[in-house]
Amino acid sequence: MTTQLSLELVVPDRFEGLRKRAPHQLNSIIEPVDEGLQRIDALFRDMRASDRGGFLLLRGASGAGKSTFLHTVGMFRESVESMSIDPRANVRETLHNLPASNAALRIIVLEEREALRDISVQELERDLHAINGFIRSTHGERCLIVWPCNTEELQARIVEQAYQIGADALLGIGEPVFHFSGPRKDQFRRIAERTVAVLNEGASLADLGISDSDIDNLIIKSGTVGTLLGHLRNEIFRKRGNVESLLAKEQCKLWIIVAAGNDPDRDVAALTRGQYAAIDIERLMSSTDANIVQDLKAYPDRLGILGMVLDAKIFHLPMLTALDIARQFANTDLRSRMQQANLADRATPNCKALERLENTDLARVMNSGAQGTMSPGGKPGSNTEQAFKKLVSIAQSSDTAINRAVAEALLSAKYISSYEVEKDLGKGLKRRTDIYCPTPSGAIRIELMWRSRTSRAEIANYVLTKLYNYGRAIEFLE
Repeated sequence: MTTQLSLELVVPDRFEGLRKRAPHQLNSIIEPVDEGLQRIDALFRDMRASDRGGFLLLRGASGAGKSTFLHTVGMFRESVESMSIDPRANVRETLHNLPASNAALRIIVLEEREALRDISVQELERDLHAINGFIRSTHGERCLIVWPCNTEELQARIVEQAYQIGADALLGIGEPVFHFSGPRKDQFRRIAERTVAVLNEGASLADLGISDSDIDNLIIKSGTVGTLLGHLRNEIFRKRGNVESLLAKEQCKLWIIVAAGNDPDRDVAALTRGQYAAIDIERLMSSTDANIVQDLKAYPDRLGILGMVLDAKIFHLPMLTALDIARQFANTDLRSRMQQANLADRATPNCKALERLENTDLARVMNSGAQGTMSPGGKPGSNTEQAFKKLVSIAQSSDTAINRAVAEALLSAKYISSYEVEKDLGKGLKRRTDIYCPTPSGAIRIELMWRSRTSRAEIANYVLTKLYNYGRAIEFLE
């Protein structure tokens, strides 16, 4: 294995981190702040009527979403673009050298000048003179320059200096400061859900171990959306730490391989998310009415974090791949069983076990850390289906030999360096893992589901049962 196989948690609580991680997906996360948009609309109307640019002093708490709002106005208003002036840049020179724009409104944000300590009296006066001259010029008549601040001292000093330099022409008529409170509280949950999903391969809050009551409590104690995201990140890490401490002796991963006579690749895909084949807790829970679901509902906040810490994944193993692996890597015991089942037990010149294995998502994730695009294959013929049924009958009576063949194939292809079969799972329950593979990034415990035919509901039931058993084994689920 050559790369990190699990997805690291990403929950930025500031716009800079969000834009860095998802520059082309902001429209999937950002919620409109109506009060702020209405203020921008009013300023734009005034700018058009006065035939000059505008200046806005934007006051808001740290984490309220000032930068996010200013840089995403164009998502909610036509022909608006936003840009920043770096705190180290000379404001006058930057404004003078701005390229032409066809936007109806250009919002220019003075970054990282939010507190009095960030700017001297001389710099403040110099910059306000530059802004006043620019918005009166033809070059600046469609520009709105915004100075975000979060302290009373800086606000008072800017207002005082601005009145001396440009009076109402610079600050406008009426209230000179717009107090920005950010998204409404009823928007907080959607923002958190979307942020987590977009930046973490489609993960839901449940996938990360956050229950409805958890997120409600975090929202109650968060004054801004930035604070909420910070609390959320800490809560996920806290819960993950609880599970990791129980797994301290063995940081293992739980990977499930589904091999069935109807090749249920679409069902497997429907129960996973993202390019890492990670389990989707909500889809699993909604796909089956089995008793295990009722048992697991007692642990709504623990199930998702358990799946995350265990890096739980589901993979599909096609029939042809399984048959070729059995024929090429069978030991004496398995060959004897195959002969008794009247199943060809020798690899033919056309056997492509390792080539077929290489084309599975299991191999791709092991080799490079992410799934690829699988090449569509032909529909297996009736002979293949009959042969696979015989293989499944062997697995259902005693699956150790066929599981060992799968492990030998992984070893031969150098996806793993060693393995054990039927290794103890833990002290909570007397269960054994089908294939145990130690790796530098933690052991992988592979469970194989052999079925002549299966369904999405049956796969979900199998996966949830395994997850439940693993949780019991490490005494995380009592």
